[in-house]
Amino acid sequence: MTDKGRPLRVLALCLGNICRSPVAEALLRRELEAAGVTAVVSSAGTGDWHVGRPADPRSREVAARHGLSLDSRARQLSAADFYEQDVILAMDTANLADARRLSPPNAEARVQLMRDFDPLAPGADVPDPYYGGAQGFEEMYDMLERSARTFAAGQSVGNS
Repeated sequence: MTDKGRPLRVLALCLGNICRSPVAEALLRRELEAAGVTAVVSSAGTGDWHVGRPADPRSREVAARHGLSLDSRARQLSAADFYEQDVILAMDTANLADARRLSPPNAEARVQLMRDFDPLAPGADVPDPYYGGAQGFEEMYDMLERSARTFAAGQSVGNS
């Protein structure tokens, strides 16, 4: 819960919303729940190429191997997200820059990098695995899992 007595609202953001952000969404949901944080987690992309489509099959496969299901459909980041979300977690510096450029002047959401919470590489990008092989998706998963776990632990402080 936030200080305002409502669930924490978190948005995972990548380019097309089919590879990184759907996995981040599922991991954030799992880790926040495990940390006892009431949250609503979603994902979006800065681009519109895949709107309405399910997550990339390789993302669904890596998630399934780790016991997660990716059920969301791709959508594009909207101006409303900057008012409806508490935190927008961008997967890389390009997505971060795009989000900041698109952010309305009086936006309420805090926009930062997902890997700001990765204890092994704070502030690094989550590389887009789209054009690579299965190993890139597994590495992406590991980065996102570490980041989501650390993010959730930080949110649970004082939220019991």
